[in-house]
Amino acid sequence: MITIAVDAMGGDHAPRPEVEGSVLAAQQFGVRILLVGQPSVIRSELARHSRPAALIEIVPASEVISMQDHPAQAFRRKKDSSVHVGARLVKEKQADAFVSAGNTGAVMTTARFVLGTLESVDRVALAAPFPNARGGVSVLLDVGANVDSKPEHLLQFGVMGEIYYRLTFGSRKPRVGLLSVGEEEIKGNELTRAVYDRFKHLPVHFVGNVEGGDLFSGKVDVIVCDGFVGNIALKICEGLAMEIVKFMKKTYKGSLASQVGYLLSRGALKGIKEKLDYSEYGGAPLLGVRGICVIGHGRSNATAVKNAIRVAAGLARARVNEKIEQELSLTTAKA
Repeated sequence: MITIAVDAMGGDHAPRPEVEGSVLAAQQFGVRILLVGQPSVIRSELARHSRPAALIEIVPASEVISMQDHPAQAFRRKKDSSVHVGARLVKEKQADAFVSAGNTGAVMTTARFVLGTLESVDRVALAAPFPNARGGVSVLLDVGANVDSKPEHLLQFGVMGEIYYRLTFGSRKPRVGLLSVGEEEIKGNELTRAVYDRFKHLPVHFVGNVEGGDLFSGKVDVIVCDGFVGNIALKICEGLAMEIVKFMKKTYKGSLASQVGYLLSRGALKGIKEKLDYSEYGGAPLLGVRGICVIGHGRSNATAVKNAIRVAAGLARARVNEKIEQELSLTTAKA
């Protein structure tokens, strides 16, 4: 049975969404859950559920890393935090994966130092899935694990992202693109131009450069960039989506005609909202660490936590780290 350690204290509204999402995941997916955090608080939330899953256990952790904590300082000073304890459970083989919606920087820092990186991996990468215009899912990486990357790192991101996409979304031959300022091979900065030719020699379906407008077009499945660019792109997309929703709500309240228009179109709008809902994608895996770590949004609700557990369990069953080790050791030497 797959066992998932869940940081019960990490999210903005913890521990309620974490506990509820864990109960749902245990019931629907048949996975064993280790809820990590302050026992009294977790028990209080479990008591709200008339039939808490029998597959849920509590693992004590006395400290909590807040969203305001500096990642490096939190890693050094809070050794008994729910993030530390959860990562150690994976390292000690008591859990197959760790899920957290806590402080992203602190989770990444802890995972890298507690779990370590795979032998063939130079830099880990955070891979963010999001819906595209063709009705599928695209993945952008790295979205923040590194702010400075070398060509070798981007090549590894491409291979890891392609493996993750194959295992998670079922595509036999995902299309891999390099995020740049133009589609032409000569476009881009020193980093993208240096890596372009080398991507051609990897056994991935490399389609060349893609522009920012292709993030949601569905033209490619895996989009590779350095973490500085990727994090900015992700934050812009998140902010734009929130502002569009606010704008639409304000517009529909503007006049009687707008309200009638809303009533006529609310079915379609509901479908769009569900498609864009981050909670359906669960979270972003931190690829390249010696263990499975999925990081959710700080605002994660119970559905997002449940789906993050689903993603983590799927990667554990597919032995994603073994495949990354095998394929990177073979492919990077050819690049």
